[in-house]
This record gives sequence, structure tokens and C-alpha cells, in this order.
Amino acid sequence: CWIVCTTFVEDSFSNGTRCQCGGAREAHGSVALGDYFSTAIVNHWDSAQHSSEYPTDAFGELQFAGASKRLSYFLRLSWDTPPAMVYTLMTAHWGLPIPNLVVSIVGGEGRAKVKTWVREVIRQGLVKASQSTGAWIMTPGLREGVGRCVGEAVRDHATAASSVSLNKVVALGITSWGLVHNREQLVNPQGSFPAKYHVQNLSPDTCCLDINYQAFLLVDDGSVGPRAETGFRAKLEDYISHQRTGGSSGIDIPVLCMLISGEASMMERVDLSLKTSMPWLVLAGSGGLADFLSDVLENLSSSQVGQSSGEVDGEAGPSEDLKDKVAERVRRHFPSEAESDKLVERVRALSIYQHRDLITIYHGEQDSPNEFDTLLLKSLVGASRHRASEEDSPYNDELKLAVTWNRVGFAKSELFNGDIQWKYEDLEDSMTDALINDKPQFVRLFAENGLNILDYLTYGRLESLYRSVAEGTVLYQLLQQQLAERLGTVADSNRQFSTSKVAELLELLMGDICQPFYYDALGLEQTSVKSRAFRRASKLLQGECLYRNRRCLFPWASLFIWAVLQNRSEMATYFWEMAGESVLSALGGCKILRELSKLETETEAKLSTKDLAQRFENLAHDVFGSCYRSNESRSFTLLIRKSPVWGGTTCLQMGMGADARLFFSHDGVQALLSQIWWGDMKRNTEVWKLVLTFFCPVLCYTNFISFSDSLYGNTVFSFADINHILHSHRPPKRPYVVSRWRQFWFAPVTTFLGNVLMYFLFLLLFAYVLLVDFKPSPVSGLAVSEYVLYFWVFTFVCEEIRQTFFLGSMSYRQRIRVYIQDVWNKFDLTAITLFIMGVICRMFTWSYGFGRDVLCVGYMVFTLRLLHIFAIHKQLGPKIIIVGKMMKDVFFFFFFMMVWLIAYGVANQALLYSYDPNLDRIFRRVFYRPYLHIFGQIPVEEMDGISSWEMDCTHNMTLIQNGEEPCRTLSNNWLVVILLVIYLLATNILLINLLIAMFSYTFNKVQAHSDIYWKFQRYNLIVQYHSLPSLAPPFIILSHINIFIKRAIRKVPSFKILHFVLQLRGKAANRLMTWENIQKEDFLSAQNKLQRSCDSERLKGMSVKVDDVLKHVTESRSFDHRLRALENEVKMKALFSYHLTENSSRQLCGAKMLDPTSLKGCLRVKTWL
Repeated sequence: CWIVCTTFVEDSFSNGTRCQCGGAREAHGSVALGDYFSTAIVNHWDSAQHSSEYPTDAFGELQFAGASKRLSYFLRLSWDTPPAMVYTLMTAHWGLPIPNLVVSIVGGEGRAKVKTWVREVIRQGLVKASQSTGAWIMTPGLREGVGRCVGEAVRDHATAASSVSLNKVVALGITSWGLVHNREQLVNPQGSFPAKYHVQNLSPDTCCLDINYQAFLLVDDGSVGPRAETGFRAKLEDYISHQRTGGSSGIDIPVLCMLISGEASMMERVDLSLKTSMPWLVLAGSGGLADFLSDVLENLSSSQVGQSSGEVDGEAGPSEDLKDKVAERVRRHFPSEAESDKLVERVRALSIYQHRDLITIYHGEQDSPNEFDTLLLKSLVGASRHRASEEDSPYNDELKLAVTWNRVGFAKSELFNGDIQWKYEDLEDSMTDALINDKPQFVRLFAENGLNILDYLTYGRLESLYRSVAEGTVLYQLLQQQLAERLGTVADSNRQFSTSKVAELLELLMGDICQPFYYDALGLEQTSVKSRAFRRASKLLQGECLYRNRRCLFPWASLFIWAVLQNRSEMATYFWEMAGESVLSALGGCKILRELSKLETETEAKLSTKDLAQRFENLAHDVFGSCYRSNESRSFTLLIRKSPVWGGTTCLQMGMGADARLFFSHDGVQALLSQIWWGDMKRNTEVWKLVLTFFCPVLCYTNFISFSDSLYGNTVFSFADINHILHSHRPPKRPYVVSRWRQFWFAPVTTFLGNVLMYFLFLLLFAYVLLVDFKPSPVSGLAVSEYVLYFWVFTFVCEEIRQTFFLGSMSYRQRIRVYIQDVWNKFDLTAITLFIMGVICRMFTWSYGFGRDVLCVGYMVFTLRLLHIFAIHKQLGPKIIIVGKMMKDVFFFFFFMMVWLIAYGVANQALLYSYDPNLDRIFRRVFYRPYLHIFGQIPVEEMDGISSWEMDCTHNMTLIQNGEEPCRTLSNNWLVVILLVIYLLATNILLINLLIAMFSYTFNKVQAHSDIYWKFQRYNLIVQYHSLPSLAPPFIILSHINIFIKRAIRKVPSFKILHFVLQLRGKAANRLMTWENIQKEDFLSAQNKLQRSCDSERLKGMSVKVDDVLKHVTESRSFDHRLRALENEVKMKALFSYHLTENSSRQLCGAKMLDPTSLKGCLRVKTWL
């Protein structure tokens, strides 16, 4: 509403020209001026009695003329508007964030210059602290005094702050409607969207609004001047102080009033707020009321308040001496006030003095503005303790306040110093708030001071943490996508994220590396058909969901995954430190983050995700290095140990899925791979000995090849029965002949060598068939070599089928997807497909030629497949990667080249030949001939009109249409030559050099890390040949028959499908985990020690020490103020004792009938005094 004065009450100081509302006589309506009866009997104007309310006519959005397009909200409202309605409007409709703090600045108004140190306190202290907490700052919002300083400080901090900062400072202006200059520009009964506002400071009685405020509340009580907003602002502050902050552990919004300067009339405002337990911060030295209150509170004795010179209604009042001292300070600070006003102010000052526990004095000229946020927190904590009842502990609110403000230093020194015994119930809500709002230091503090994570993290609470994910993040979008797939429609924003949806999301990110998460919680069995399991989970969610009350099986690992999915670096690192299986956890985090980076669209977020992924890979590398230096055999076990936390995967499998090249380049990982590669043979065995033994197997029974001491291969890393090893049983002994045979032929290096040699023989046979023994017609029968070739390829097909469908425990769809993802499997599939097509076409006379062509292309693919064997070579292996990356460069180069080629080819053909409908000639001259120009094949005699062209041609259209060669057009031959020069310049010089530069960059990039690339791809090769049968094609068919008999008939399980997997249980698993944790702690201790020794950390430590010294100096100043107050108190007591003794001695010695003895006693008393 807006209010209009309806009764003209004459102001005695205006000679009848103005009303007591502040408005001029001519501004009042005829009704107000005609009410002579009311004017005669009324001496004081009252807004409630002498004004009328109307629906508000000024609201909407405000745009300052000549400024940016940023809009502010404004509303003209009545002074008695309910504050609940206004608060709802600001938060729900205007979209202002719910504050974690409200600072209401009182005083500092007017056009007097603000002191320099006050400006610095506002800029470096108040606004900076407010920005770190997400606060509202209430001022009059006018372009003068402190309000202007606050607006400029908020603007500067908002400009310097990050665009993704969550804590925004809201500057809220609350002032009187009658005080606003050009307020008629805001009037629009239908609302202004926006209202154009011109800033002009012309009138001495009004002031313009400040451009840097987000919202304005223009309070109207019918008057003109700064009187309307005081009561409304106090009610709004009190209402906000009873609302709750955001977060799960929301507390009452802390409200702090800050007094800067101020007039004596504001003492009533301070007194009323203190009676509602509202804390105040007084800036001593800013002048006016602030100096008066600091003088009263610091220099008067606290003991005199309770002294009584008389009792009124049984209650003790302040002493007469204290009243006199307060009166004396009122006269000193406010000499221009009337005596009656001084008497009222003395009474209010005494009332304020009785609530001095809610007032904090800040000496801005002495204290540093950087400690302002700590001072604010201590002021609010003191008020919290003052308001706390005897039943409720005040420490809970203090803790929640410290968490809300993220002041972990204050919490450590004041709340977790050993004096308070915290219970689990006290820390539960604050822990949730710290997790949701990304405050890892508080999470660490709570975990170290009594919060049991096993009791805290249930599956229901884990779901609530996923529901708190911020909108707009990749994690939120993925969860919404999973929820929409389950519901079959577009998911709403109810955030019904369940554990099953999280499991589906992790399955999407992790792929087939590990089994699905949280199956045990949902009561689901590990099945290969995951879609069926998720349908069961969806049915389970429709019931009571009793699993939500159960404890999370691996709480630290679950929190680690939750933090990693949100890309929270510091919190994820802390959870990694607390979780077990540190190497595997770091690789798991690296895998998740790299998958998320592929889905991230924003460049900055993508880079931060990749950086965090690389950080976790470095942690995995460094921690494993510490383990390897400690114990080599245990570190090998660590790499192949099957993890119950990460879905049964191993470090090697997770590192491969995470593309952790740096981790695989570690010497410990390569040592394990070398041990597996060579089996029971020694690693220094020459290759020629293996080749010779391959063709003469009898040599394996001699000392020609050295084997390890373990005759039967009963080490963890040999290929004996792993199950027997786990149960401490030796595998069954075999005869020497059999065991030595297995040691040689079952080693992956032997399998690799056999496959390479046999593949070369296959290519020779294939080439012989194509070149020598490929008969045109199968009427007389196929050659024997061709039958052998077909059988050989048939064994290839059998092996590819075995690798696709009979390895691992995944579903057929997953197996096919994994098979297709491998590049070399695509080569195999292409080559076999071409071979089968060629053989089928070759069997028919009409398609014999086409079949031969297809077989020739297939031979090329089979030969290119040979590049795969070079991956085992340390120098040639990285070159394969370089070639693969260069193929991408060639693709982009080909795109640029085709643009020039088509442009030149079409123009050249059209200029040389005016008419040529032959498509074959057009295709060759438009595409093929310009391509040959790049390599120097230029038909000069055809393109240069001066040169003679010895070719039969014609100008006859009919003959040309029948296929004859058309003659050249010589009229524009000069243009053909120019285009040729430009084309050769662009292609041979520009594009070719561009391609060379791209190749050089790719080569240098890979060659700089060639060792890392080679070690990484070496793992794939070893895994592949470890899983292959010992015999190479075509003899591999015997191994296939043997495998079929074992698996299908005898039902003997295969242990090769569990390559590089070791299952540990019981004490063995616990000992390995404990040892890994010890190595991780040693590594972190060494890292912390190294970090503390660096120069930056030394400077940081020195800065902390300097801050401590400044803090002690500040405390000593406060002690100095206390000592001064105590000294004044002692002086006053001594003076009071002196006057009392003096009066007593005068009464004793002044009697006329005093005897000489008494006179001597009187002299002694005076002498003593």
C-alpha cells in the first residue's frame, strides 16, 4: 500500500506553510486542509490516525538511466506491512537467495564525508566477510554516506569474484518513500517492467537511489523525510532472525546490527533491538552515537550496575553515581540536545548498558579489517549464548553457525578444543550440511571428533546426498536421464534418485570393468542380464524400501564416488585418504573423471575434470611406487587382487579402463607384466633360443633354456591352478616331461612367437595362392594349397568366435561391444569378411574376377594386421601409435585438399573443354588429374595452348556425344595457366607443409612419451596372448577341441578367463589392506613434509605466525582497555572512600563540646588521611 496524509497538522516552526508530515500545505488535498476541527484539537501528527492507505502504485523492476541493463527490484509499501509478506516476496518472487547472515547498518547517513578507515572496514571487512558467507546488507540504499560506500564495495567485490561463486552479497536498500528524489518516475499502478530512473542530486532534502543495490523497499507512512522506515526495518530484522538458513542443518538466520556514527535519536532504536536480544557491533571512532556507546561501555565500571541506592519494587537499579557519569557523557557527546531530551537519553543509555553483553566494540583505527569476519562470528556466538535457554545447549547453534560461515579455525579453537564432549547426535546434521555445501575441512574435523561414519552413512542418507546435487551439473543431467528412462517420460525435478539409479549411472561410466555397485543393498543377485536386475530394483522401489535404513557397506568409498562425480577435488582427496584400497580407488576416480570429461560441455569444467583425473592417476602411481619399494611380491599381489569394494575388478583392469598410461609405465607394473610374459622362463633368454626350441622342442628338456627354480610353476604368477594356491595347496605333481613341456609352451612369449611365425607362413601361402595357384575355374577342382588356405582361415574364424563368445562372464551384448572396441579385432573382422566374400564369388565363373579382386584386398588387410606384432617392440611399438594418430591428421588434410582439388578441377575442365558429356573423362580430369598435379605429373602440352598437342580431336557435337575426344578451347588458355600456378602454390607449398607440420607435432608429442605409450600398449598384447591357446593356427583347432571337451563335457572351469585376477579372503586380504594403508600414510607424510619445506609453504607459515602476533596484539589492546576501566574504577572507589572518611572526620572533630582526648584522636585521623 501507499499512504496519503489526510489531516493537515501545522508545524509550529513553518509559519503554517508545512504539515508535521513534512509536506507543504499546497501538496495536501482539499479534504486535509478543510478539516478545521481535527486541526484545532490535534497537536501531534500520527500516521495511523491522520493518513489513508491505497493499493501500491510503485512496484516492479528498476533500470537506472545511462547504466547497464542490470535491473533492480523495488516496491513502495506501507510502514505497517507484515514483514512475513515482504520476506516471501523477496525470496520467492524476486529470487533473492536465502541469506546465511544479515547485517543491518544503522547510522552513517547524510552527505558528510565518510572517514577513510570506515570505508576500508566496509570494503575489506564487512563486504568481504559477507561475500564468503552469502549475506544480505541492509542500508538506506541512497547515494550518500555509508549507503554509497556499501554499494561501491559490493559492486567491486562482485566484479572481482568468480562468475561461478555460490555466495553472492545482496545489497538491500530500505528507505522512506518521501526521501527519494524523482520518486514520481517510479509511479505506475500497473507496475513498471522496468521503470526508468534518472539519478540527480539537486534537492537538499531528498537523495537518489544507488545503482549498486539489488532491491529497494520504499516505506511510506504519508510523511516526507527519514522517519518511516525505522520501525518497519526493525520488525523485518526481527522476523528474519526467526527464519532458517538453507541446508539440512539450517539454523536461525543470524542478524547483526552495525552502528556507524549515528545521532542521539537512534538510541531508542538500539535500545528496542537489544531488548529483543539482537546483537550490535559498534564502530568506535566513527563519531556520534557510536563513540558515546563505546565510551559508556568501556570506561564505566560493570560492578556499579548492580549496586543499589534504593529498591523499586524489589529490583535493584543503577547507582546514582553511574547515572551521573552517564549524564555527564551525554552532555559531552550531545551538547546541542535539549535538557529534556538528555534526560530521556540518559535513561535509554542506562538500559543499553544493562544489555552490554550483546554489544561488541570494534576499534577500526587500531584493528585490522582482515579480522572483521572473525569479530562478526564472535559477536553472533555471544548473542547465541545469551539467547540460549538452560535446557538447550548453545554450542549446537554455534557449531551450525561456524559451518554455515565455513570458519573451521574458529570451530577448532572454540568448540573442538577438548572442553566440550560432543555426541553423535550433535554432529549429524552439521556433517550433512558440510557434505552438501562442500566443506571438507569440517568433514575432517567431525570425523576426527566423535562422528562414526559407519553409523552416519546409511543408504537412505546416501540417496539424499545424491538428491542434493546442483542442477546444471553433468551428474544431475545423467541422473535425470536414468530416471527418465525408468519412468518412460521426461523426469520432473522431484529428484527421486534412488540407489538403483546411481548403480545404473556407475555402470554407464565404468562400463564392463567391474560388476554393478549396490546390488547387495538392493538384494539383487549378480547376473549377466543387468536390465533384468534393474527392473527388479524398480519394483523394489515401489515397496517400503527397507534397505534405506541399513548401513552402507563401504561408507568411505561411497562418499569418495559421490565426491568424484561432482568434481570436488579437496573432498574427494580426503575421502580417498580415508577409504581403503588406495591404489585402486585412485584409479577408479581417474576412470570416472575421464568419462565425465567426455560428457562435459563447458571448457573450464572439462579442464578441471581432466586435471583432477590426472591428479588421481599420479596418486595411484606414487602410492604404488611406495608399495613396490617396500615389498615387491606384495605389490604384485596388490595389482591382481580382486576388490570387493570396486565390483571385483583389479588395479590392472581399472588402470586399463582409465587409460592410465603413467601408472602402467611404473617399473613395478612392468616387472609384473614381464614375469607373466616370460612365465617360468628367465627374462634374459635370447629370442633365437626360443625360435630354435620352437622348431626343435626337445631342446626344452636340456639346459639350452633356463627356467626358474620352481619346477612345477606353483608361484602366484605362473599359470598353475590359482584356486589351489589360494587354499595353500600345491597343484598336482606331473611328470618331468609334462611339466617342462607346459612351462615352455604355456608361456605367453612362446604363444606370441608361435603365432607370429605361423602368421608369416599364412601370408606366404596366401600370396602363393593368389599369384601362382589360383585357377580360373573350379571345374577341374581346387588346388591343395587353396584347400589348406581355406582351412587356415577357418581356424581364424573359430578363434575369433571363441574370443567373442566364450571368454569372460559378461553378457553376449557386452562381449560383442568389447570385441568391436578393439581396433585390431576390426581388422580381423574386415579381413575375414572380405575373404569369405571373395571365396564365394570365386566359386562361380561369372563372378570369378570380382572374387579375385576381393581376395586381393583381403590380403592387404591381412598383411596390415601384421603391424600388431610390432607393439611388443620398444622402438617400433610407439611408431604404430604415431601412425594411428597421423591418420587423423591425414583426414583433416584430405578435407582441405579436396576443397582446393574440386575448385581447381571443375574450373580447369570447364576452361579447357567447352563441351564434353563423357562422365568417365570428366571424373578423371576433375578429380584424378588435379590429384596427380600435386606429385608433379602435369600434362603441359594439353594445358598450355602454345605447345602442340598430338591427339585426334573434333569440334563436332555429334561425334563428341558418341565418345570422341573434344578439342581444347584456346581463347582463355592464359587463365588456365594462372589457375594452375595458384593451385600448385596452394597445394605443393601451403598444404603439404601444413601436413608436414602436423606430422612433426604428432611425432614429437608421442615420441616425448614413447616409453609410456609402449608400456601401456604392452599390457594389451600380454593379456591377449595370455588368453590364447598355446597352439597357433591352423593347429589351434586341436586346442579348441580340447577346450570344448573340458568345458562342455567334463565341466572343468577355465582359470585363464580370470587372467591377472587373484581372490583374497580373510586374514590374507586384511593383511594386504593394512600394509597398503601403511604405505599410503607414509607417502602422505612424506608429501606433507616436502610441502612444508617449500618456499611458498614457509611464507604461508610465516604469514600465519604474523597473524597470530597481530591477534595477540589486538587481545593486549583489549586487556589495556580493561585495565584502564579497572584503574578508573579503583580511582573512583578511592575518591569515594576519601570523601566518606573526610565527612566522618569533620562530623567527629567539629563538635564544640569535644574533650582534648577526642581532639588528639581527630588529629591522628587527619594525619592518617
